[in-house]
Order: sequence, then C-alpha cells, then structure tokens
Amino acid sequence: MIREQRSTRGIDYQDVPRPVSALADEYPADHVDPRHCHARAQLLYASAGIMCVITDTASFVVPPQRALWIPPKVFHEVHCRGHVSVRTLYIDATALPDLPSDCRVIEVSSLLRELIIEATILPVEYDEDGRDGRVMDLILDEITHTPAVPLHVPMPSHPNLERTCRSILANPSRSDTLDALACAASMGRRTFTRHFKRETGMTFADWRQHVRLMEALSRLAIGHRVTSVAFDVGYNSSSAFTAMFKRTFGVPPTEYFSAGGATAVSAGDRG
Repeated sequence: MIREQRSTRGIDYQDVPRPVSALADEYPADHVDPRHCHARAQLLYASAGIMCVITDTASFVVPPQRALWIPPKVFHEVHCRGHVSVRTLYIDATALPDLPSDCRVIEVSSLLRELIIEATILPVEYDEDGRDGRVMDLILDEITHTPAVPLHVPMPSHPNLERTCRSILANPSRSDTLDALACAASMGRRTFTRHFKRETGMTFADWRQHVRLMEALSRLAIGHRVTSVAFDVGYNSSSAFTAMFKRTFGVPPTEYFSAGGATAVSAGDRG
C-alpha cells in the first residue's frame, strides 16, 4: 500500500476536519523550534530522543517514556537533546470534555505509544466510523486516563528574572552566587529573592537544584553515565548527586528509567 505524503508542518494540521491529526518528523541534535502556539491542543511525543519545552510559566523535560500535553494557544518552544523522532498529535480540544486544561507531562504506556505511532500512518482524513476512528477514540480515552508526571520547574514572569532563569536552563552547571545573579538582574539581593519566591513559589536555591535534576534526567535518558552527569550539572561528586536524585525521585539514577519514574515529584513538592 502506498502511504500518502504527509506534511511536517504543524500549521497544516490545525484545520483538518477530524478530531485528531498526527505528524511525524525527525529533528537533528540541538534543533530548536522557536516560540509558537497552535490553534489545537497538542500531545508532543518523541519515540526516540528527549526534549525540553519552555512555556511562559514552566520548563518541562520530556523523556521518551513521556509526552507533553499542551492546550490550545499556549506559547512554547522546543529544544532537542540529540536526535529526536517526533510523533505528535493535534487534537480538537472540544473532542472530549475531560481533556486536560493545563500543560502536563503524562506517562506513555506501551499501548499509547503504539496508538500514537499508528496514528501517524493513518490517512489524515481517516474514516471516523471505521477502525481508524476507533484508534483515534482510544487515544483520546488513554490521554484522559493517563497519570501526570510533574517533570517541570516553574518560570517567573518578571523579565529580568526570566532572563536569569533562561541563562541557567541553558547551562545548569553555572555556580553564580545569588549576589551576582541579583546584580545581573538589576536587583538587590533581597528584592531578587522576594520576587523569585513570590513568582515561582520556590526559593532560588531550590529552583536551581531542580533545574539541575531535570538536566540530569535529560542526559541520563540519552545514555550518559551517572558520574559524568553529576559533574556536568554542577555537583562536586557522584555520591552527592545520587543522594539528591534519590531524595527527589524516590529511586537512584541508575534505576529511574527502569522503574518508570513513577515516584517522580515536581519542583516544589519537596523542600
């Protein structure tokens, strides 16, 4: 059977006369999809590779066992770690009343993974009343019943604080002092810490710690060794890194992905 030629542009899937449309594409290492939004909701999934996604309110890590749900009209940018095989769905937000209304990372079961991959090879205007329509209906049902995994850190809205946070997201191993960061943000230390806590619900020290752990997850997911990851994200020893990782996620880094990360907690859930 000859497959139809499918567009790799998200914009071409926003007005498809079906509740679900699917896109498949390959992104090279270090690819950045600049800030944009879609008219439809999006389930952003990579069958291989890892993505970091930044919205106006949070930064998310999306390993291969996870997908990011993005509601309609939410601006976001995507940063690829290594080569990424994107398999993403664009969904009419009115297709089902129980679809999430906020950005969230969800677990991708073996069933949901195969359904997403199947969706990308079905006709764009699939038969809603036949087998293809039932596949898409099951995808929607799986999304609404799949648990969220809060792999994210909040982002402040103050422009100077956001700029500081983005610089740390780009290089989590940075060890700038609080005074230096406050100065760079054109704030006094107390003003910086007060505004940061108010806008993110966290102290800056806790926020930076979680950013480092999110970066560590990215590197572990693409096969980096625990020891190198520990130093790459700013820890002085692999034992210190392992202790913090286990305290936060409930399992040591060597077991996280085999355990499914089911015990993961978000920034702010633990002090």
